[in-house]
Amino acid sequence: MSDEVLVEESGNVAIITINRPKARNAVNGAVARGIAGVLDDLDARPDISAYVLTGAGGTFSAGMDLKGFLSGDFPVIEGRGFGGLTEAPPKKPLVAAVEGYALAGGFELALACDVIVASSEATFGLPEPRRGLVAGAGGIMRLPRRIPYHVAMEIALTGDHYPASRLYELGLVNRITEPGAALEGAIELARKIAANAPLALAATKKVIIESQDWPLEEMFEKQGAIINPVFGSKDAMEGAAAFAEKRAPQWRGE
Repeated sequence: MSDEVLVEESGNVAIITINRPKARNAVNGAVARGIAGVLDDLDARPDISAYVLTGAGGTFSAGMDLKGFLSGDFPVIEGRGFGGLTEAPPKKPLVAAVEGYALAGGFELALACDVIVASSEATFGLPEPRRGLVAGAGGIMRLPRRIPYHVAMEIALTGDHYPASRLYELGLVNRITEPGAALEGAIELARKIAANAPLALAATKKVIIESQDWPLEEMFEKQGAIINPVFGSKDAMEGAAAFAEKRAPQWRGE
């Protein structure tokens, strides 16, 4: 944990906050290193099952710190990508809580999350072409996989800002909250996710992400390699026993 990235634990949910509100949470090297370090630590902990990513001071993130970029402070971590996240998202479910701006790299951080909860006043966009740049942190690759092709093209080529309501209509934003309530809504959703078995969650996320490129004739074989260990896990036995005994399961991540 550093001053630029804060972590708070709420049961088995970890809330990760980009803490540069005066810079609209623009991502610099310190933020990237902080997020990468936090995820390395938390992904190894069996007592944490899901994450929430948010920004301090009413803004998710305005993207890369351009002043830092000009001075040579490039916020990319080898093996993890921009913000310590976009090329290697965590194995565990990650929920974005978006208030204010999620622009450029900030939008790309949200796209690297598995679920997006946004305030009704939140704004998204990929304005990189307006600065002579390209949304190379996953934005122009992930966006057309999540929303219709021509809409993704419009967002990427115009550089315009789009309200959360529009992205909710397109299915990119999962839930819309009242202004100021995105974090609360994201934590609520993360807790619901984290109530499930951690091995099952990780396997489910892995299959959903990786199966998009699997050949049809290999899909079930590849899926089996990921999910079969879950069926033989202690948690699977616990889930069945808890159902039979009409009690809440006690997951161990084993």
